[in-house]
Amino acid sequence: MTTAPTPPSRNVLTPEALTMMDAIARSGSFAAAARLLGKVPSALTYNVRQLEDALDVLLFDRRSRQATLTAAGRELLDEGRHLLEQMDAVANRVKRVATGWETQLGIVVDDVVSRSTMLDLCSAFYAECTVRARTSRSPPAAAAAAASPPPTRLRIRTEVMSGVWEALVTGQVDLAIGVGSDRELPSGLARKDLGTLAFVFAVAPHHPLAGAREPLDDGEIVRHRAVAVADSAHRLAPMTVHLLAGQDVLTVSDMQAKIDALMRGVGCGFVPEPMAREAIAAGRLVVKKMQRAQPIARLGYVWRVPAGRDGSARKAEPGLALRWWLERLESATTRHALLDRHGSAGAVAEVGAT
Repeated sequence: MTTAPTPPSRNVLTPEALTMMDAIARSGSFAAAARLLGKVPSALTYNVRQLEDALDVLLFDRRSRQATLTAAGRELLDEGRHLLEQMDAVANRVKRVATGWETQLGIVVDDVVSRSTMLDLCSAFYAECTVRARTSRSPPAAAAAAASPPPTRLRIRTEVMSGVWEALVTGQVDLAIGVGSDRELPSGLARKDLGTLAFVFAVAPHHPLAGAREPLDDGEIVRHRAVAVADSAHRLAPMTVHLLAGQDVLTVSDMQAKIDALMRGVGCGFVPEPMAREAIAAGRLVVKKMQRAQPIARLGYVWRVPAGRDGSARKAEPGLALRWWLERLESATTRHALLDRHGSAGAVAEVGAT
């Protein structure tokens, strides 16, 4: 009896296999990954064993009930995710060359950027680019396109501090909004100013510092717990700002959670004035003057510049979707709204005009 030959490693390293590895790692078990991928667990186990046999390595530690990756499995997962990103990028470039529209456009925004303004921009994008795509086609194709979704799928994500930069420089997104202006710009990226964002030191009315004599000095502040937002970077070194050595710290996931914590009196800290404006006006937060200078963040937006055909020239035009966003960001009104328009009050921002 003969056995089937083991397939060459190149043949088994398919997008489906890499996606399977990613699903198992993210979900933590074969059963959960099988549900996610619409497969039965036995089929997933068989596919993993085929992959292990072809590569002649163990990818998962069978001694654990969880889907625990071996060192080889971790390396395959990391490289596989990179390969999947590259495949998506190739498909995106091919689509852009053929139609002018990207298959998808990835945008990362810092946590301090107005979410409502971003949603207004998304709404305007969908409305306008559908019309553009429709009018650029022949009459029969235009009629079919009238009921079709826009040709570019948007992927919007929120990160904190270095996480924004990491998403851009690792190729996960095409446009980053809210990048610190002190970042050194490598080749292949372009940047413009977004604006400045003032921070205020705030506490709840019942916090011990609310009645303290102003201006507050660091010696007084260090005795009280600070609330900080965790930097979301995974590969780059995380940033720490506005914290004092030896100070107790409560760390939360985003700026809105920090503001909520401050209103409950569990700590003190700096927050963007536009994001805290409603709470300050309602008396739920008290702004205290400081001896040190008021922090001001200078932010920009950075995008990936398409390479020319030779891979080195930087004169290629961006795709139509990225071009649309860059045109909107040329508007001073839009840039101001992205940093200043927070909270539930106020009308929808005028983000369509440049």
